[in-house]
Amino acid sequence: MAEPQPPGLKGAITRLEPQRWQVAVARRSAEARATVPQLELELEADARALADVHGHLRTARLARACALALREHPLANGAWRDGALELHGRVNVGVLLALEERHVAPTLLDADRRPASELAEELGELERAARTGTLRAPALAGATFTLWDLEPLGITRASPLVIPGQAAALAAGSTRELALVRNGTIVPGHAMTLTLASDHRILYGAAAAAFLARVGALVGEGVA
Repeated sequence: MAEPQPPGLKGAITRLEPQRWQVAVARRSAEARATVPQLELELEADARALADVHGHLRTARLARACALALREHPLANGAWRDGALELHGRVNVGVLLALEERHVAPTLLDADRRPASELAEELGELERAARTGTLRAPALAGATFTLWDLEPLGITRASPLVIPGQAAALAAGSTRELALVRNGTIVPGHAMTLTLASDHRILYGAAAAAFLARVGALVGEGVA
C-alpha cells in the first residue's frame, strides 16, 4: 500500500512497500556485490550464425554454447563456498528473463546434454508461466551458471551479477551489423559483445578468458 509523505524539495513522496520477489532480488543483488569479488572480461564474438536467429531459439543456442563450454571448463561450473572450491556435477544454466515488472531466472537443467530446439521449447514454456504467475519455485532452483541475453532489450552490453553459489555469469549483447576486413577486402559481418563476470576466488583471469573464448568460438560455430 502506498503511503504519501509530506512534500519537500523533491515534491510529494510516495512510499511503496516491496513485494516478496522484490525483497528477494534486493537481498541477492546486495549479497552478490558485497560478497563476490567480480572480475569482468569482454569479447567481441563472430555472430554470423545468430544473425537471423531470434527469440527463444537464439537464447537457447547461447545457453547451449555456455553449457558446452562449462563442461570443458569445470571451474566455471563451480563455486566458492565456505572457504573451499565446489565443482558441480551437472551443467544447469539459469536464464535471466526481463519481464515488464520483474526479472526471473528459470533454470535449464542439463543444458549441455540437450539440443537447442528442446531448450528453446522449454524456455518458452517457462516464460509463459512467469508471465501468467504460474512459475513455481522448483523451476528457479539448481542453476550452476547464469546467462542474460540482452537482445529483447536492444542492449549491446551489460555487466552481469555473479550469483552467490555460482562462479560466473554472462551477458550476451544484441547482434550488430558491421564492416569487417577479410583477406584485405571489406565485407559485411555480424558481431556481438559477450561480457563475462566471474568470482575471482575460483575463476581467475586466464581461466576466465579461456572459458569466454570457448563460448565465443561455439557461438561463432553456430552450435545447435
